[in-house]
Parts: sequence; C-alpha cells; structure tokens
Amino acid sequence: YGIRVASFLVAWVLIMFPWKFATLQNQTMSPNDTLIWHNEPLESILHKLDANTTDGLSTSDAEARLLEYGRNVLSGKRQSGPIKRFLLQFHQPLLYILIGSTVVTFVLGEWIDASVIFGVVFINAVVGFIQEGNALKAIDALGKTLVTESTVVRNGERIRIASSEIVPGDLVWLQSGDKVPADLRLYQCKDLQVAESSLTGESMPVQKSVHIVPTDTPLAERTNMTYASTLVTYGQAYGIALETGDRTEVGRISQLIATADNIQTPLTKAIAKFSNFLLVVILGFAAASIAIELWRGKPIVDSFLAAVALA
Repeated sequence: YGIRVASFLVAWVLIMFPWKFATLQNQTMSPNDTLIWHNEPLESILHKLDANTTDGLSTSDAEARLLEYGRNVLSGKRQSGPIKRFLLQFHQPLLYILIGSTVVTFVLGEWIDASVIFGVVFINAVVGFIQEGNALKAIDALGKTLVTESTVVRNGERIRIASSEIVPGDLVWLQSGDKVPADLRLYQCKDLQVAESSLTGESMPVQKSVHIVPTDTPLAERTNMTYASTLVTYGQAYGIALETGDRTEVGRISQLIATADNIQTPLTKAIAKFSNFLLVVILGFAAASIAIELWRGKPIVDSFLAAVALA
C-alpha cells in the first residue's frame, strides 16, 4: 500500500504539465481592407460609405447595414464542445502510459492498482477541464469589452444605442469618459485626447485632430483616427464609423491570436523538452525494473506491477 500511495503522488505531480493544442480560425476580412482610412479625404470616405455628416444614417439604412456587416462585437475563438474538451484532457503522452497500465492491471485482476492509476488519470482530467473552462469564461468576458452604449446621429438626431448596433457609416459622438465603440475617422474635434494604451501600449493620452496624415504613418501616430476599445480622456469629437466588430484593429489582433499556432516561449520549450526526456527515463526504468525482476526469478505479473509502481 505504501508503494501504491507513493506511485499515486508521483504520477499526480508528473502529469500536471499541460500539453495544449491551439485550434485555427479563419480571419474575418473587411470589404474595405484596401482603403487607407487615415490618408483618405473625408469626402471620399463619405462617398464610399454612402454617409453624410448632417443627418447620419436612417433607421432603415442602419438596419440593412447591421444585417450586412453583423453586430459590432468580437466573435472570439471558436470553442470545442465540453465532451471534446474533456476527452482532450487525456491527450498526453504520460497519460497514455498510465491508461495502458490501468488496462493491463485490470486484466491481471489487480483491482486496487487499477483503481489507483485510473483515479490519477481521471482526477487530472477533471481538474484540467475545470481550469480550461474558467479560462474560456475569462476570454469570453474579454470579448465583451465593446459591449457598451454610445451616442450616434440617426435621422438627424443624437440618440444612445448599444455599441453592438453601430455600423459602418454611423456618425458617432465622443466625449470625455466614453469608450470608443468602433474604428472612427474624426471630422470634428475639440481638444480630444484618447488613451490608446490598450491598443498601442502608449501610456499617455494622444492628442487628436482632423488633419490627414501620410499613408505610412504608424497606427500609434494616426491622430485623425480613434480605435475601438480605447478611452476618451478629454475633449469632444464627431467621427464616422469605418470598421466594426472583427474588422477593427482590436478585432484583427483578436483574430491573429485565435489563428496563431501554439506559442512556444523559452519556458514552454524547456518544459516540453523536459517532459519528453522524463517520458524516456520512465519507460527506461520501467523496462529495466521488469528485466531485473525477471532475472531474479520473480513472476512476470509481480515484475510488471513493480514497474507500474515505479512509473
């Protein structure tokens, strides 16, 4: 029983190294990807978006564009179902060894050993499933950062609507304390300052203007643009919505993260290398244990059980 308890504790420590795999998701593209908004004349933008700076969009036009472009929210990463996520918890090389050991010890009639090993595998899967579920909830909460209220001009009147209903061509009114709901091109501006640290990393608020900037201007220096998820800290402005949802700059970042391969940092590379080395060592010691026990004349069943305990 001491060996069984020790093997339980050792196996529990060893299999806590997570082996996760990222899934791929297609990036949503905008029909206006070729446009350079910060270098386009305002008249050209209004023409391409079929918009104006007087009355804004009509209710019917806004509804039609909402159907065409979709809601102004981040779609997030497509998630696997709970059953698949739970089964993937068993997709680890060390667990394959333990599962195989469980099957063999069960066939040999060693119920206690089989139960202990299966308990290690099952508890690990449950803990991993719960942790992954909590992480997915956090990601979903992050994807709802655009869900606020904003002031827009519709039918010639300023009204408050959910930011998720903003569409390209909407006239958006910004003032101090507002979260920018979409990527906007400014056309009226009064001492507007925007904190863009969530997008560019710049710690200080950026002074905005309505002047056209060169084509090759970096995103952090495009003073005639404001971007979704940034925060207005001072001043007032009108802007015309250019991109919404996954087509915004923050949406593109979210999509790039979703489509990226599993990121390998120096630490995760070292852990993966150590795990592979550990796997070889475990199998080597188990094989050596069986060979020594057989050489000493022990029964094959006892030799195998000793190797399982060592593993």
